[in-house]
Amino acid sequence: MTRTAIITGGTGGLGTAVTRRFLDDGWRLVVPWLAERELERVERHEHLELVQADLFDEAAAGQVAAVAGADLRAVVNLVGGFAAGDRLDRTPVAELEAQLRVNLVPAWLVTAAGLPAMLAAGEGAVVCVSSRAALRPFSGGAAYAIAKGAVLGLVDALDVEYRDDGIRTNAILPSVIDTPANRAAMPDADPDTWVTPSQLAATIAFLCSPDSAATSGAHIPVYGRA
Repeated sequence: MTRTAIITGGTGGLGTAVTRRFLDDGWRLVVPWLAERELERVERHEHLELVQADLFDEAAAGQVAAVAGADLRAVVNLVGGFAAGDRLDRTPVAELEAQLRVNLVPAWLVTAAGLPAMLAAGEGAVVCVSSRAALRPFSGGAAYAIAKGAVLGLVDALDVEYRDDGIRTNAILPSVIDTPANRAAMPDADPDTWVTPSQLAATIAFLCSPDSAATSGAHIPVYGRA
């Protein structure tokens, strides 16, 4: 049996590192994409299937799970977004709605679509990406912090509902990830203190491996030195 994983956001700055790590570990991967430009960042591999899908659509999420098939053993939810601006009284509620939508809805839909295969197998792993901001908010980032806190709520709910079925659910909480986009946005910061995509990929791979069989419902800090 070839273990299959769905990696949402697998074409992004973090996602490409996670995709490489899982392929190196022998997984078959299904990676959704939406815009053609995303494909430029992904190296082709015989065990990698790229599926065009709008992960805000329930039917599209179901199609991604169908491509993964009966061998699905892991769902890694990397899709998310960041926003920071003014304090809460000057932040429109539309910003909160947008942050909840981008950080929570794809994880909910893709996980829900993938659960039947893992339930049938009696095993599986789900990993979601929250943020240190969910525990330590910063001024101007209320909508983002609340949305990432909601991701932790999803993880806790999945743990309670599916742990006894052999499906483990965990969250990682990064600080600042050392990506080209973050370096461009914060040119005066010291990226040596940030967590790297490869470090996060190693943690996620561990959480989807048999070595973490005793771990579910965890909120794991991966801050680097930031």
